[in-house]
Amino acid sequence: MTAKLIRRHPHVFAESEARELLEGAPASAREVLANWDRIKREVEGRGADDPFADVPENLPALLYARKILRRAEPEAGGESPKGERRERAERWLGELLLELVAISRRLGVDPELALRRAADRRAESERARAQGERGARGTG
Repeated sequence: MTAKLIRRHPHVFAESEARELLEGAPASAREVLANWDRIKREVEGRGADDPFADVPENLPALLYARKILRRAEPEAGGESPKGERRERAERWLGELLLELVAISRRLGVDPELALRRAADRRAESERARAQGERGARGTG
């Protein structure tokens, strides 16, 4: 357990051998997450060729989609707003999501299944793009 903790968080353990797993010194939480995902894939063998290999299939669709997008576009996430701005952003997004659920009811579509299928299509698209890039480089 200790070795796994040190391996996944080399930015915390400055004197550890795991420090060499870092790609530079992470300057933000986003860079720490990118390193963590890379270490899990490459070092722990969790789908080195597929960044989506270890995303659990049994997650609720919203969390599943969030994980798919974080792996598809690791640099696209914004900084979390603070204080009143965060409250306004959460309220706005919550109302938007609720309205989308209301629309899905009017259409007779299960929003959970619709979002999961959209996330799966996105992951498949990213896999195909990566495969194409590897093929163009002659490595796949």
